[in-house]
Amino acid sequence: MKFLGIIPARYASTRFPAKPLALLGGKTVIQRVYEQVAGVLDEVYVATDDERIEAAVQAFGGKVIMTSSHHNSGTDRCYEAATRAGGDFDVVINIQGDEPFIQPSQLEAIKECFNDATTQIATLVKPFTEADGFEALENPNSPKVVLNKNRHALYFSRSVIPFQRNAEKKDWLKGQVYYKHIGLYAYRTEVLKEITALPQSALELAESLEQLRWLENGYTIKAGITTLKPLASTPLRICSEQKNFFVR
Repeated sequence: MKFLGIIPARYASTRFPAKPLALLGGKTVIQRVYEQVAGVLDEVYVATDDERIEAAVQAFGGKVIMTSSHHNSGTDRCYEAATRAGGDFDVVINIQGDEPFIQPSQLEAIKECFNDATTQIATLVKPFTEADGFEALENPNSPKVVLNKNRHALYFSRSVIPFQRNAEKKDWLKGQVYYKHIGLYAYRTEVLKEITALPQSALELAESLEQLRWLENGYTIKAGITTLKPLASTPLRICSEQKNFFVR
């Protein structure tokens, strides 16, 4: 199978403008992301609507595609970029442009999902551990997912699922495996085209989770499992004035 990696990257950000161009160990964040994934996938492009990011990617020799500035989600930007990239790719992997610590093993876990011919969409999950504690489990900014025996997603939620009726909350992580959802997605090429044409769904609007739109419309989402720390929660201290990252 041939895998195309698309890295959507926006300049505008409420919390940290120009994050893709922030420096991390002498290189921009977007360069770090690109270099982490380029050796694992057949081809990789950065998808952006900003000429500054385009110039930065070209400067380090990366491939970049300019896309519309009117996309509502990274999935929509990913589809436009995949269409512009051309080529005969079986699967498109959507990689967040602010994840410089993404590991090859995490991408391999996503790729492995497509060994199953029925897989339409794949994503990544990580089991919560007892050391994480219940506070981390109930954090609504950390979506949870319940899987069936084939590792297909049954539901995603910002609430704690499943609810354990006959156990104290302090013991929930002892008696049940809870999965944290990590926002790395992969789609069969034809499926990516289909899901970008879907209107927003009721569950998606309620939970503010785009993947629920796909489940509501009958698509299957298979999970790859990683034991590495969730990408977005890598311990970083952001110095926005200098637009630099410092690892604690």
